[in-house]
Amino acid sequence: MVKEEIRIKKAIVHILDSTIGMPVLSDAELDFGSEFADFLKEHIAKISSGDDGKSCQFYKEESEVYRMLTQYSDDFFVDVSKDMADFLYSIMNSNIDIPPADLIVVRFRYGEEEYLGLLKMNYKSLYTHRTLASEEGGNTNEIIRHKSILPPESQRLSEAAIIGLSDLSVQVVERKYDVNGEKTNYFSYLFLKCSGRMSHKSKLSIVTKAVEAVQKDGYGDLGQYEAQMKAKRIIQEELEEKGGFVVEEIAEKIFEEKPELKTAFQDKMEKYDMVKEEVLPQSEATTRKYQKQHLFTDTGIEIKIPMEQYKNPGSVEFITNPDGTVSVLIKNIGHLEARW
Repeated sequence: MVKEEIRIKKAIVHILDSTIGMPVLSDAELDFGSEFADFLKEHIAKISSGDDGKSCQFYKEESEVYRMLTQYSDDFFVDVSKDMADFLYSIMNSNIDIPPADLIVVRFRYGEEEYLGLLKMNYKSLYTHRTLASEEGGNTNEIIRHKSILPPESQRLSEAAIIGLSDLSVQVVERKYDVNGEKTNYFSYLFLKCSGRMSHKSKLSIVTKAVEAVQKDGYGDLGQYEAQMKAKRIIQEELEEKGGFVVEEIAEKIFEEKPELKTAFQDKMEKYDMVKEEVLPQSEATTRKYQKQHLFTDTGIEIKIPMEQYKNPGSVEFITNPDGTVSVLIKNIGHLEARW
């Protein structure tokens, strides 16, 4: 979603601070201006356009939130939002590792579609000031630690959902927390009661880690670095040229000379049901690490090579010496700059 095309229609905030033992539910919508509307739009746009989100479907027979939404109308916006907040608080109150937050429920329009946003604003602790009147009639300024600061526009929310009101489709971002001693996606599993495919960010991470693990087992120490650089270059080219890749097709390119490693890689992908999965990240923040080759030597030297320079034989060369060590030759440098 493009921020400028989001139209905020209604908003309400409920205080879900599990440290006080009960939710503080609002009986009235927020009276917001353009500045706060921009704040909401920024968070909604980040949720919809980031690679952390995953598309889900409600378990219709089990989901309390789904039942609430099937009866939703704008006339009951406040009541529905209170019911959702109260239900979410009951889950939070039973699991102390889930962080306290404000829940902002937003009714908005994008294009021709109508949506409901559930934005869980986990608190941040920051210092601020306050002024107290002294006994002598003057002012005393103090610095205090405020424990209920909402996340700024620049920060992605850890837990949120955008629900299409026409078909009750759900897009979720979430983080795992301890529930009964086990890391759990409580926001989708306990609150929304929905499930879906992994986010593109998670899929890309799984592919990268699986490639690294297979190459570590299949190559020697020095051969491994070459294989890893080649794999990273192939993934970067697919992301840049096509916007993503199909897992089994990228495996063909990365392991074309090692069919036994391709088999080992596909075995790992089958555990995630990802052999034929598409990986299509949209956010530059997700793909940024593929734009450079990072090398670390056993002598403590770190080298960062932009991918376009790594692919240019006139800029950098890797030389295997007769004794088995490796030299990195950086060529044709027109200017050097030292920085502190």
